[in-house]
Amino acid sequence: MSRVRTLVGFLALSAVWGSAFLATELALETVPPAFLAAIRFDVAAVLLFALTIARGDRFLPAARHEWRPILAGGVFSIGAHHALLFSGQVYVPGSVASVLLGIIPLATPTLTRLTATRERLSPIKVAGLVLGFLGLVVIANPNPENLLSSSLVGAVLVFGSAIAFGLGAVLTHDSETGMSLLAVQAWMMLIGAVTLHVTSIALPWESAADAVWVPTTLVATGYLAVVAGAGGFLLYFWLLDRVGPIEVSLLEYVIPLFAALAEWVVLDRVPTLTTVAGFVLIFLGFLLFKRDALRGELRRAVDRRQRRKPADD
Repeated sequence: MSRVRTLVGFLALSAVWGSAFLATELALETVPPAFLAAIRFDVAAVLLFALTIARGDRFLPAARHEWRPILAGGVFSIGAHHALLFSGQVYVPGSVASVLLGIIPLATPTLTRLTATRERLSPIKVAGLVLGFLGLVVIANPNPENLLSSSLVGAVLVFGSAIAFGLGAVLTHDSETGMSLLAVQAWMMLIGAVTLHVTSIALPWESAADAVWVPTTLVATGYLAVVAGAGGFLLYFWLLDRVGPIEVSLLEYVIPLFAALAEWVVLDRVPTLTTVAGFVLIFLGFLLFKRDALRGELRRAVDRRQRRKPADD
């Protein structure tokens, strides 16, 4: 039953976060991107703070070091990441953006090595990175005669969002705090929402006054904030605690399948061959980059299965 619950949780989160790309695309038709992201995390932060208080968790940071993951995660993983991601979705479909974000499991450990340990990447890991980057290029499909084509602009913005998310993960890595993950996430979303509001005000081509809250926009934004935002992050950390970071990173390669399915059901849109080819290259790059970690995880799974066999017999 434990495995079934984990699998159901994994698929449920993939479906929720995959369909969130469609919800974002629908909401972006009438709301500017940074402002939309800000509203999403306004609501999500309020919900998580309410849940934190209801659980009786400590929700006020008590020391300076507890602010580090909050500020870094809020500014980069929430704020910059979603400002760039939502802006990118103005130019490319959500299914394409979800595939491009498959670079995150490659970008995050690479940034960690470059900024922290200074450890050199092995040739296999470099090959994985090259394959992942080729996948990005295939999806962007740059035209030398029109370097400002919408597909290329969108791909660059989404790639930038992946780097911002990875940078946030690097800066929050190994941070020590006595606060619950729920409380930390609530603060991150609040800081991220403030960052996004400031960004929306600062951008000359974006204005909150341009937002038009039609019923479709309200439903899509509510889904992003409540289901994909507050609910999705709670489910994510539940999975992270049960299966660990290696298996959770596979979400990035299941989410695009649900994103494409949602677009096909609602918009009757079928992924292009370049998107599929890019997805394959990025996933192969991930397998190469994480080869040692995946082998170790597979060996541990086999060992656990063999240890259980005598008891089953």
